[in-house]
Amino acid sequence: MESNGRPSTAQIILLATSSAVTAVLYSVYQKKAATANSLKEAKKISIDQDLRSILSKAPGKCVPYAVIEGVVRSVKETLNSQFVDNTKGVIERLTLREKKMVWNRTTHLWNDREKIIHQRTNTVPFDLCSHDDSVMASVRVVRPLEASELNLETTYETFHPTVQSLSNMISHFISGERPKGIRETEEMLRLGECVTGVGELVLENNLVKLQPPKQGLRYFLSRQDYASLLGKQESSARFWRLLAGLCGLAACVTLFYILWRQWTQRRRRRQERGALEEFKEEQRRRMRELEMDESAVAAGACSVCLSAQRTCVFLECGHVCTCEPCYQALPLPKKCPICRAVIDRVVPLYNS
Repeated sequence: MESNGRPSTAQIILLATSSAVTAVLYSVYQKKAATANSLKEAKKISIDQDLRSILSKAPGKCVPYAVIEGVVRSVKETLNSQFVDNTKGVIERLTLREKKMVWNRTTHLWNDREKIIHQRTNTVPFDLCSHDDSVMASVRVVRPLEASELNLETTYETFHPTVQSLSNMISHFISGERPKGIRETEEMLRLGECVTGVGELVLENNLVKLQPPKQGLRYFLSRQDYASLLGKQESSARFWRLLAGLCGLAACVTLFYILWRQWTQRRRRRQERGALEEFKEEQRRRMRELEMDESAVAAGACSVCLSAQRTCVFLECGHVCTCEPCYQALPLPKKCPICRAVIDRVVPLYNS
């Protein structure tokens, strides 16, 4: 807080930053909460013989947001794992990640870094079927790669270390980057996996499809069950709400502190004005007692005895109003006769 009572630049920046961060975090929380609420309100439909009749009776043969749980079955072709025998699936993701150490010039430490240098995803058409093999109903999954929470199972992972030579080590230390190797992984959505799908369920050309929903709703494909998926979304919403609340609390504390300091500054100035008026009135009363005229008092005269020269500078208030004997005569704790501020130290004033 500045001496004039206005908030400092640091306080204004802190208040503006905390308010902006709170607004951003609250916006994220609202999106997360809306996703959790829409997921909670989604219609849960079983994959059974009544599935087609339910969609036929629905407006437009469509359920805008539905939850289904089923087992992954391929339509025609399947994808074979390139590394593990007898492993088949409908989605395969191959990823190459470069792992290296980077020199941090600030902390003077080597930090691990990892980045994706290549990624390829293969997919084939697949259905979600009932857990009961006797039920012939199925749901075709459309555009699965657009779905959230598509956590594939890691079927293969290996690390290829970089061969280091003396010249390479020297160049790496000079450049500040030291490669460690390449991590190769294969992830798959395997046949027979239990998957929870949330999206738009539509009956089209006698085929039931699960596709990305409209109206800004999120499309989900997850190996978790519905209760776990819902719990994860609600937990995420609570986390962002907590962050928004903490940042909002910081903004409120900063604002309260600024207002409190301004109020204390205004109160102190009122007290100083009142003390000054009281001092002037006491000075006029003393002059009447001494039968002195104001014009007879020297400009630099002591405000207490009205005769000696002012020789004391009071800190921290900065007033020059008394001589040395009158200062020594002030009662403890010594306070400035003008503003009533506590005198921390006295600097002698020499008039030449």
